[in-house]
Amino acid sequence: MNNNYAIIDIGSNTMRLVIYKQGVSGRLHEVQNVKSIARLRNNLNEDYVLTEEGIAKLISTLRSFQKVVDTYTIHHLSCIATATIRQATNQHELVELVKQEVGWDMRILSEEEEAFYGYLSVVNSTSIEEGITIDIGGGSTEITYFEGRILKYSHSFPFGALTLKSLTSDYSSKEASLEGIRVFIQSQLQTLPWLINKRVPVIGIGGSARNMAQIDQNKKAYPLAGLHQYEMSSEDVTGIITELASLDHERLEKVEGLSKDRADTIVPAMCVFEQLMKEVDTKCFILSRKGLRDGVFYELLSRKSNHNLYPNVLEDSLVELMHEYNLSAPHINHRRLLSKKLIEEVAKYGIDLLAEKDMRLLEQACIVYNLGKYIDAESSSQHSFYLLANRTIDGLSHKERLTLALAASYKNKTIFKQFYKPYKNWFTKQEKKAIVLIGSLVKFVYSLDATGRQIVEDVKLEFLEDRVQLMIYCNEDPSLEQYQAEKQKKHIEKALHRNIELQFIS
Repeated sequence: MNNNYAIIDIGSNTMRLVIYKQGVSGRLHEVQNVKSIARLRNNLNEDYVLTEEGIAKLISTLRSFQKVVDTYTIHHLSCIATATIRQATNQHELVELVKQEVGWDMRILSEEEEAFYGYLSVVNSTSIEEGITIDIGGGSTEITYFEGRILKYSHSFPFGALTLKSLTSDYSSKEASLEGIRVFIQSQLQTLPWLINKRVPVIGIGGSARNMAQIDQNKKAYPLAGLHQYEMSSEDVTGIITELASLDHERLEKVEGLSKDRADTIVPAMCVFEQLMKEVDTKCFILSRKGLRDGVFYELLSRKSNHNLYPNVLEDSLVELMHEYNLSAPHINHRRLLSKKLIEEVAKYGIDLLAEKDMRLLEQACIVYNLGKYIDAESSSQHSFYLLANRTIDGLSHKERLTLALAASYKNKTIFKQFYKPYKNWFTKQEKKAIVLIGSLVKFVYSLDATGRQIVEDVKLEFLEDRVQLMIYCNEDPSLEQYQAEKQKKHIEKALHRNIELQFIS
């Protein structure tokens, strides 16, 4: 079955072709991404007609995209256009021309649709329940507010990174230009009363937000890979604006993390993020790597289900990992069951080993524990940590992803310290202790199913005067499981501060 999807995004600054492949869980994964800096916005004349030069750029770029598309078998292709084509008075002529020259139906998104797709991409790729999204294009800026994952308000401003850049020519100095742009943006944002003092995260979408995050990661020598759900503070944003505003164009083009084609628009775009955070009264900026194009496909793929929100973003991501690394569902479910029973048995004696949030981590770690064996069984722990820490997992923040990587790769304290060392300032002592305990628990219950037969049916725990007795009920000969469990019980003994006596009962 063919499951490739293609989308052509005709923006004001860039034109982009992205090809996705649909995974087992139904989610789309990017396999090709081609960008062209067309800057069609600069080819809108005073009457808002896209000039012959702009039309030539549009058609020639689409033809080059078509050659790439033709190398794939495509199940569905979408060709969408945003602010510049939407604002062009000759848009109907452009739609007919694209159909005639390339054979594609160009869909011009309304302001409401463009804002909606940005919101949809965020709520279907993160676990954020309430927030403000912002997508700065070349010719427009879309802002939404959602609560309980439901869209409440949206607005599209008729200015973007390129139009804001054009304002800078009205001022005599860089300082005056920067202040003028800030005042203009503030006046525009204050027309939306539903933004003011919301005190929720601002989630940035699109190339300007992505470049800002890349610059920040390079400045900090950020140790994790990936941009999706990367977090910045308001001080981070203002600090980068101050630094970049002091550079000439030549030096801007050399800034690590900044694309050359955005060197002249990044500061005006970042001023929008800065002022929006002030109006919302938040210090938290989160980057969403998923944006308009993803939102279009989220809607397309959800048409049969009559609702366009994934019920559990993180669960879908973990299911995708299970399929990708051939993890056994029966083995995983058995680990989850045994770990839960073990926690319940300890709780009978008034000992709460884990807080509620830690119990969620335990569940997640049971799912992806030891996934690195897919690459190499001997160095499974190292591969498990690297794979989980350095790939996007929709629904997890960067710290949550790192926490899961540490717990699901746990082998012993020596190796844990190696993985943990570069990130020790990320965690409190209590958080570190919880991660070690969770890793130990998962490793122990993994040993109870060492042969993958799920022969352990139940566990019972009894606190005696000088030790803890753990009775393990099995439906077959448990000698292989017993050997592994005896090796791993020391980690649980440290958590309970008592020796554990294992008793396997057939």
